[in-house]
Amino acid sequence: MALHFTQDEFASRLERLTAKMKEEKLDVMLLFAQESMYWLTGYDTFGYCFFQTLVVKADGSMVLLTRSADLRQAKHTSNIERVEVWVDRVNADPTMDLKNLLSDLDLLGTRIGIEYDTHGMTGRIARLLDHQLTSFGQLVDASMLVGRLRLIKSPAEIVHVEKAASLADDALDAALPLTHAGGSEADILAAMQGAVFAGGGDYPANEFIIGSGADALLCRYKAGRRALDAQDQLTLEWAGVSAHYHAAMMRTIVIGEPTNRHRELYSACRETIQAIEMVLRPGNTFGTVFDIHSKIMDERGLARHRLNACGYSLGARFSPSWMEQQMFHMGNPQEILPDMSLFVHMIIMDSDSGTAMTLGQTYLTTEGAPKPLSRYGLDFITA
Repeated sequence: MALHFTQDEFASRLERLTAKMKEEKLDVMLLFAQESMYWLTGYDTFGYCFFQTLVVKADGSMVLLTRSADLRQAKHTSNIERVEVWVDRVNADPTMDLKNLLSDLDLLGTRIGIEYDTHGMTGRIARLLDHQLTSFGQLVDASMLVGRLRLIKSPAEIVHVEKAASLADDALDAALPLTHAGGSEADILAAMQGAVFAGGGDYPANEFIIGSGADALLCRYKAGRRALDAQDQLTLEWAGVSAHYHAAMMRTIVIGEPTNRHRELYSACRETIQAIEMVLRPGNTFGTVFDIHSKIMDERGLARHRLNACGYSLGARFSPSWMEQQMFHMGNPQEILPDMSLFVHMIIMDSDSGTAMTLGQTYLTTEGAPKPLSRYGLDFITA
């Protein structure tokens, strides 16, 4: 088996999950989120784009139901001992195979927790699942249960988080010499991703974001590369990745002389992120972080140009997004606790003047002040 963590680490995670299941009076969990399966067992694949589920009983026993293509993947990358295969065929309904498996496991009439809110479950699968199981047992939406357990990182996980952060810095190291008038977005992107791979890292769960000129105001990846002008702006959002654990960063770099608007927006970003550092600690909530963000931005007249979230929890994630479920947005009651890895981003996109400015980095929370994981400070970067 090729496992990134010890059996004791996995046993501790399983113990936390089964304790939570008992608290929620769940007899079984059906895990559809790939990151839940990975966290619990080490199972590493992209086969979750098809139907598969990890059945976890309250007594800690587990069965994976998957396709034949992932049988060896599961055996090699996880500690799952029992793997059942459903057969690809015309009009296949793997939820029927799942119901038969649950019946064999003596789970008829039980409370069944299901991860619905995940990219590992399509709408079609959800409908088939409900059709098969509604009369079989009591279905409970337990989409957030494992995600909340994963918020607190163990010492073994923090090793990968810090390695990921170092790789993110390496990527910026590689980008900066190529960021100049006439420089190519393609070369910058290749250097950044190459630095992560060269350092032993992995593919990120979503594409690196790169955009210059008007595209610098986008905070999603899009196809197409361009060369940098003598006077330009380049927005980058990327992550270092180690064993699927992410540490993200975000910067807008100005090529040539920054405009007054660039400097004004940078000042707002820096003031806000420094204020957030004062509340990114136990005793506050994710909602508190967003409140600080919106208050300072809005006082500076930037309400129309900011976003409705300013970051999120990071961890081991799979495509199509490295964002975890817990975000810094209005009213989020999630408490900030020690040993969370949290990405804070300031994103101001002023479409009126065509000016972009971003500033973001990953922090590890502690009993007190948060620990920035980047060796780069929050200084304005120009080229």
